[in-house]
Amino acid sequence: METDLGAALAAGATLPADWYADPAIQRLEGERIFARSWQYAGRADRVEHPGDFFTCFAGQIPILVVRDADGVLRGFVNVCRHRGHLIASGDGNRKTLQCPYHAWTYNLDGTLRKAPRSEREPDFDLEDFSMLPVATEVWGPLVFVNPDPEAGALADTLGSLPAVVAESGVDLDRLRFRVRNDWEIECDWKVAIENYLECYHCAVAHPGFSKVIDVGPDEYLYRADGLALMQFGDVRESANGKVAYLADADVKQAQYHMLWPNFTLNIDPGPGNMSVDVTRPAGPGRCAGSTEYFFYEDVSDETAAEMMEFANQVGREDASLVASVQVGLSSGMIPHGRLLPSSEVLIQHFQRLVHEALSA
Repeated sequence: METDLGAALAAGATLPADWYADPAIQRLEGERIFARSWQYAGRADRVEHPGDFFTCFAGQIPILVVRDADGVLRGFVNVCRHRGHLIASGDGNRKTLQCPYHAWTYNLDGTLRKAPRSEREPDFDLEDFSMLPVATEVWGPLVFVNPDPEAGALADTLGSLPAVVAESGVDLDRLRFRVRNDWEIECDWKVAIENYLECYHCAVAHPGFSKVIDVGPDEYLYRADGLALMQFGDVRESANGKVAYLADADVKQAQYHMLWPNFTLNIDPGPGNMSVDVTRPAGPGRCAGSTEYFFYEDVSDETAAEMMEFANQVGREDASLVASVQVGLSSGMIPHGRLLPSSEVLIQHFQRLVHEALSA
């Protein structure tokens, strides 16, 4: 680590370019960021009933979320204590969790129920090999996990974000899941998050978005509140009357929020809506993730499709941008970039969080 990197970041320098391509940095991020942070796992409606489960990742850590036989929501590292095979995949409903490699079978509370032939081993105790627990909490329709079972409360990470979302006009209890898209991008996960955290590029790179949302430097607002990094944009008057941006909409203002380290939440002006993204490392210079769209039940499929296509167009434009940034960073020719903090203040905040985590 550079001993003076903190001072350089405060002065407007970016993180070192090699932090976006170095496998050693990605391993360190796994240990010091993703193994210690609250991250979005999946929808609560996927684990409504006893036996319901789904699998996901926290960074590169396999995770299993399950509703146990008593109705308790639990999370575990999705790795068998025998030889490391993944215990489950996808989602479904089960009475037990059985590893497909050697049939080690776990109860829904994570305790080891049976390990074939273990009775032949005089020193083998089932109680010693339960699944590793992770902290699990719910916010609205969303399940979050933290691989650190001793993690502080999710509310401490969310901070003021729930109140800000409530003030937007969106009622989380009215939202219903509509569509999920999975994706991969040829860039480090930090490049994708940093691109999300500023609209300095919007007027140039997102002409369709900029015709609808006022992206001027004094109109588009940024706010950093601990681990929640927030953006707010007003609808241009010329956009009123379009199907997705009705004058009498439930939501009047665009809101785009990032929750450390890799969760983003988007609310567009119009009828009740929300989309959420998770961006995770998928190898040096690559990331993978998903986008899930939620709407009020009375929002028509036609209106939802129009709003999703609007968002997807912005996403396609961003994917091209960040892939190009990754090529530049990986070239090794520019050791550091230079931020404009008045327009990229949230990137500066995010990079400080990265530096603090890796230097801890």
